[in-house]
Amino acid sequence: AHHEVAAGQHEIDFEYSDALRTADNAITFKYTLKAIAQQHGLYATFMPKPIHGINGSGMHTHQSLFSIAEERNAFADSDSKYGLSDVARSYMAGILAHARGMIAILAPTVNSYKRLVPGYEAPTYLTWGRVNRSALIRVPKVSPGRSVEGTRVEVRCPDPSSNTYLAFAAMIAAGLDGVERGLELSEPVEESLFEMDASQIAAKGIKELPGTLGEALVELEKDSVIREALGDHVYGHFVEAKEAEWDDYRTQVSQWEVDRYLDTF
Repeated sequence: AHHEVAAGQHEIDFEYSDALRTADNAITFKYTLKAIAQQHGLYATFMPKPIHGINGSGMHTHQSLFSIAEERNAFADSDSKYGLSDVARSYMAGILAHARGMIAILAPTVNSYKRLVPGYEAPTYLTWGRVNRSALIRVPKVSPGRSVEGTRVEVRCPDPSSNTYLAFAAMIAAGLDGVERGLELSEPVEESLFEMDASQIAAKGIKELPGTLGEALVELEKDSVIREALGDHVYGHFVEAKEAEWDDYRTQVSQWEVDRYLDTF
C-alpha cells in the first residue's frame, strides 16, 4: 500500500490469485477497511470521484491467462516485441472491442463518469500503451532479470463501485471473445491523449468511452457478448436498477445548476 495523488487517497495492491478469489479479496477488504476506519472515528470510501478537481479512485485490474496444458503464463512471449503472446494481444483486442459495451458494468454509477474524464490519470480512450496513463490498457514492463511469467495486462477503467464478480466476468468474456475470434491488436499509443485536441484524436481513429451512465447503458444493450456473460436474469435486474438510478439523477437539480443559472435567467 502507498499514498496516491489525491488527498487522503491510498493504493492497495493484492497478491495475485484466480479471478474468484481476487473478487472475494476485494469485497472482504472493503468491508474490513470500513469497519476498522469507523473504530478510529474515520470514514473510508470507495466512491470513484468524491471530490471535484482532483484524481478519483479506480480499480485497476491486472490480468493474465494460465495455460494448463503447457503449465505457463499464456500471455508471455519473450521473443515478441512487447513480450506479449498472440493470445495476450487478441485478449487485449477483445477488451478494447467490448470496452464501450461493458463499461456500465465496470463503472456502474453516475459518479463513475465524473472520474472518467481527461486529465486525471483515468482512461477515456480505447487505446493501449506501456507507460501511457491516458490509455485504457497498460502493459507493465517486466523488469530485467525477472521471469516473463509475470507478463500481464492492466485494465484501468474499472472503479471500486463495481461488483467485482460481474466486472471480472465481463472482462474475461470480452478478452476470451477476442482470443476466440483472433482479433488483431492495434499499435500502442504512448503520447498523452490528454494533450491532444479532438481533431488529432479523431485523425488517429481512436474511440472514447461513453461519457455518462445513460450512454453506457445504451452501449451495454448493443453488446451480446457481455449480455450473455451476465446471463438474462442478472442483466435484466442490473439494467432495471441502473436505468432507475440514471432517471433519478437526471431529474435532480444540483447546486451547480442553481449557482450557475439562478441569477442568469
